[in-house]
Amino acid sequence: MDILRGISAFVKAVDSGSIAAAARQLGITAAAASQNIARLEQVVGVRLLTRTTRSLTLTESGELYYAKVRNVVQDLEMAQADASALHGQAQGRLRIACSVAFGRHWLAPLMPAFMARFPRVAVEMILSDQSADHVRDDIDLSIRFKQQLEPGLVARFLCSVPMVFCAAPAYLARAGRPAAPEQLRDHACLLFRLPVDGLLMRWGFVREGVRFEPELAPSVVCNDIDTLAQLAVAGAGITRLGNFIAAPLLASGQLEALFGSDPAGAATRTVQVEPIDYYICYLDRKGVNAKMRACIDHLVQHTPPA
Repeated sequence: MDILRGISAFVKAVDSGSIAAAARQLGITAAAASQNIARLEQVVGVRLLTRTTRSLTLTESGELYYAKVRNVVQDLEMAQADASALHGQAQGRLRIACSVAFGRHWLAPLMPAFMARFPRVAVEMILSDQSADHVRDDIDLSIRFKQQLEPGLVARFLCSVPMVFCAAPAYLARAGRPAAPEQLRDHACLLFRLPVDGLLMRWGFVREGVRFEPELAPSVVCNDIDTLAQLAVAGAGITRLGNFIAAPLLASGQLEALFGSDPAGAATRTVQVEPIDYYICYLDRKGVNAKMRACIDHLVQHTPPA
């Protein structure tokens, strides 16, 4: 077992880039992870890693050894999870990453039912608008909108979220109600900046089958959707929100929908608001274990396609 602990610490340290990160993934201290790797090097008889205070690099022997054992840890974890699933429920730690707003408003309410059904699965949610690195951050599943998809990930469609353009009644009484997207250039627009690349999230519309982006006059730019929602409620301007954020604010009268949108996200016949598609992502089809399959099935079952 000592050599398996050493191999696990070694592989995760190489994959994540540091012993400290490997220790976090294994749930042990950095000192313990370092000791496990040192014991492994004693058993193998060669130095596998060159460690400094700022870097971690493979030796020539380490590269050869890593190539041979890199899949051992994943195979063992999958074998354990699948064997356990045959005699009971899925189990083990499940790390799910997604954007802050989607995690807060949509994913979190779905998880208690999943946890009740699979009590031996320990869920860890990583909410960030930065794209998670499945290897470095030891992520099992990530939920991403289309602009966040990356090569090398398996992406399974989850849902298409209607987007609602809205503003507070006080703002509309003061500034007027735009009748068409082209009139947004004359209004204070509250825009979301993508933390991944620093670009502004574009406001897309479709008219008679043709997609277009109207000219905008940004009044406030923010990297947090909930903050933009609160700014809109306070009368700062017009913003675009996912239906799962906008619906309760519209129902309470704090915001009013524009361009014919209603709380369900429908639009007029002449202008349609472009939705945002979300996907469940993972690294490898062969690497989907029992706990991941259970979570994917749960999310798909409880998330309407639109």
